[in-house]
Amino acid sequence: MTKADLVEEIATRTGVSKNHTGVIVDGLLDAVCRALSEGKHLEIRGFGTFKVRERRARRARNPRSGSEVLVPAKLVPVFKPSKELKTQVAGAIETPEPVTA
Repeated sequence: MTKADLVEEIATRTGVSKNHTGVIVDGLLDAVCRALSEGKHLEIRGFGTFKVRERRARRARNPRSGSEVLVPAKLVPVFKPSKELKTQVAGAIETPEPVTA
């Protein structure tokens, strides 16, 4: 699903115009990005938590030359789904029946 698909889905469900819905979705995404860039975490109950985690510095290899390179530590965004979201997603996926011989 793309952002445009999300805007269309919300506009259809709520009866709000696509333009207004697009502004709201953009505002939500901007608020999430701003909070994460300020080092804050954002919890949406029943959905999940967005936070920032530091990825440690590590050694890697340059695939072309084979030389070792130091990759510096950096901050990365992380999403942890809530139990409710995990349950809903797990229930939406049909588990295939095992094949017996």
